[in-house]
Amino acid sequence: MTNALGNHHNLQYTLHFSQCLLNISIVKVVSSQMPFHVEPRNIVEDTPSERVTAEAAVLSSRVHYYGRLTASADRLLSPPDHVIPCPEEIYVYSPLGTAFKVTGGDGVSKNPSIITIFAIWNTMMGTSILSIPWGIKQSGFTLGIIILILMGLLTLYCCLRVLKSPKSIPYIDTSDWEFPDVCKYYFGTFGQWSSLLFSMVSLIGAMVVYWVLMSNFLFNTGKFIYNYAYNVSDGRNGNTDLFDRWWSKTNTIPFYLIILLLPLLNFRSASFFARFTFLGTISVVYLIILVTMKAVRLGFHLEFHWFDSSEFFVPEFRLLCPQLTGVLTLAFFIHNCVITLMKSNKHQENNVRDLSLAYLLVGLTYLYVGVLIFATFPSPPLSKDCIEPNFLDNFPSSDILVFVARTCLLFQMTTVYPLLGYLVRVQMMSQIFGKHYPGFFHVLTLNIIIVAAGVCMARFYPNIGSIIRYSGATCGLALVFVFPSLIHMMSLKRRGELGWPSGLFHSLLIVLGVANVAGQFFM
Repeated sequence: MTNALGNHHNLQYTLHFSQCLLNISIVKVVSSQMPFHVEPRNIVEDTPSERVTAEAAVLSSRVHYYGRLTASADRLLSPPDHVIPCPEEIYVYSPLGTAFKVTGGDGVSKNPSIITIFAIWNTMMGTSILSIPWGIKQSGFTLGIIILILMGLLTLYCCLRVLKSPKSIPYIDTSDWEFPDVCKYYFGTFGQWSSLLFSMVSLIGAMVVYWVLMSNFLFNTGKFIYNYAYNVSDGRNGNTDLFDRWWSKTNTIPFYLIILLLPLLNFRSASFFARFTFLGTISVVYLIILVTMKAVRLGFHLEFHWFDSSEFFVPEFRLLCPQLTGVLTLAFFIHNCVITLMKSNKHQENNVRDLSLAYLLVGLTYLYVGVLIFATFPSPPLSKDCIEPNFLDNFPSSDILVFVARTCLLFQMTTVYPLLGYLVRVQMMSQIFGKHYPGFFHVLTLNIIIVAAGVCMARFYPNIGSIIRYSGATCGLALVFVFPSLIHMMSLKRRGELGWPSGLFHSLLIVLGVANVAGQFFM
């Protein structure tokens, strides 16, 4: 048993099924080298009439014996290395005397690093990119760039802590765990439900932002088509009063969207909408091209006033900077699904490198869009304070290039919105009812509540910058700063490796998370 004590990477688990005539146990291990193995001649390939040899039968009995001993999770009773088969093999033993070799692994397709990096980039690139220029304006140009870089580094570090958290749990197979499972292990039911709650904040917050933006894009798209069809240039010719009454960004459009989107939310499966996720990449690429073209045409308009504002320019350092940190918390937020995304990486040893490169790519994209929009905003004649929470609102409805951007984003969000609703339904309903689709009226009630939240915000408070920063800071408090830091410190303490520098640093991360939330209300 000394080999088992010395090899801390050895994972064993035995699954016992007693159903009908077949009682099968599966043993899978992850270890370096094992001296014991089952000869290929002992394994039945395709002929169930052949029997396994006595050697294989003894091995199965041994594993069953140790499996019963390790039910108490006492590592001293774990099977020693010479009892376990070769780590690359999974054998299925039957009490009927046959054994089958399981091939093909877990059946999960693996992607090369470049695909994994761009998958993370595509997942993180959301509506927050539209509010980055506004956030830089709120914090000041110089301070905004500094905050963007620092928030990228902090959220990356916390994301790495989330990614490594399942591996810090000893004696338990965590290969199929997600971060809520890790939270439940360390914090019990409180950790499970609180992680679910804050995950819901991020998802529902994103759905509310989508409803506000879809109302905005549908309004401007309809206005462009109306003005083009009736040759209206100033918006006040013809029957525009009647048009404006029935085509209002806040009074009517949010309610029109109910007709389209509420039925889509009630689909049992979201597989149809998942086919259109590539539109997100196209939309972001087009936004980058649009920003570049506008920057070339407008040129740069910058003056540096370090602490005092002027008529057309804002200070380089402003006290409203927490508003940018709230936006960036959601902009860099991928912590609730990073474990799943990285499982598909072909080379698991490169996970840290690939995740870091993905964050670098995301940060450079935010910097490019935010800096160019802020720097090229025409001041004078306009003040930098006029930069809108959705920077596309700074362009008129008659702009053809912006019209294309709004139309693409509208269609993309129409397909993504049901996906977000599906994620909310699956997580919430499975926790409450144990089913993803407990019934039509259950799902309809949940969807009506979500849609009502979006309609109310689009009607009375259509400020996506504020919605993003509040929801980002709130969900980030638990899933970005508090839980990853606490779990890492608890893991180190259990191994006797927690030193004061690590404790101080991770405690500071928790304080920053709390300050980030407080700053949204007091700044």
